[in-house]
Amino acid sequence: MSGKLKQLEDILRPVVEGLGYEFWGIEFRSKGYQSMLRVFIDHAENGIGIDDCEKVSRQISGVMDVEDPIQTEYTLEVSSPGMDRPLFRLEHYQAFVGHQVQIRLRMAFEGRRKFQGLIKGVEGDDVVVVVDDHEYLLPFDSIEKAQIVPVFE
Repeated sequence: MSGKLKQLEDILRPVVEGLGYEFWGIEFRSKGYQSMLRVFIDHAENGIGIDDCEKVSRQISGVMDVEDPIQTEYTLEVSSPGMDRPLFRLEHYQAFVGHQVQIRLRMAFEGRRKFQGLIKGVEGDDVVVVVDDHEYLLPFDSIEKAQIVPVFE
């Protein structure tokens, strides 16, 4: 996790959890004047609706105005992780053992950066993924982005 993401999480996690939601994770993309901060929230019992996102967005906006951790203009989005939920922590991978996942690495591992397969588990700081009957131990620190592949039955 980059220093900026860590700083933002340290500021925003208590706000989200203080409102009774689970802080799922954040994405921050800075592209000149087009920066975007996306905060993912969840609620185990009730799920997330528009009203929940609005409520959390208002609180986050107030805190961000006071703390001012982003020096440029940015767009704030508050969202449910959804069915194709992104995975941010090792605990997320452990919770979704047996699910299909798409993973993109920062640098190639065994000649590739993209993997799609079944999450088998977590071993230490590695995510175990089975792709076409081949088991990969992907170092968690090298994962750039990962998300669940929804299955519609």
